[in-house]
Amino acid sequence: MVLRQSPDGSPLRESRLPALTVWYNTLCPVCDAGITRQKRRLVEAVKCGRIQFRDINAEPHVLTAYNISLEDIRRRLHATDAEGRLLVGADVAIAIWRATPGEGWLAKLLGNRLMLPVTRFAYDQFADLLYAWNRRSGRW
Repeated sequence: MVLRQSPDGSPLRESRLPALTVWYNTLCPVCDAGITRQKRRLVEAVKCGRIQFRDINAEPHVLTAYNISLEDIRRRLHATDAEGRLLVGADVAIAIWRATPGEGWLAKLLGNRLMLPVTRFAYDQFADLLYAWNRRSGRW
């Protein structure tokens, strides 16, 4: 729970922020298909608002406070957690797997201290190839 304050500093009310808000690019067919699959697997978390998946093309300036551009988000997944911390790339995938029934093992395997640098490197390489393919295909 987060206690919100009015401009004068008085408490407004408690509100529950999503545990994870993921911004992704629906113009990329691979990204869109992957997120669509995850949404189906996370239907209960999405319904109750614990996880949100948002199209960056509908909100292109949403992460400017983090100095994140639209092109950055088209290149890699970005997310914020309930505390407002920014997650990027493989760290977003791991957070999604952690929340997805039956995929926690992936988060443990690829997100552990030893594997995480390899996971991040592999994710970044794949993301760069996917970004270049989408640019060549004229999707944006």
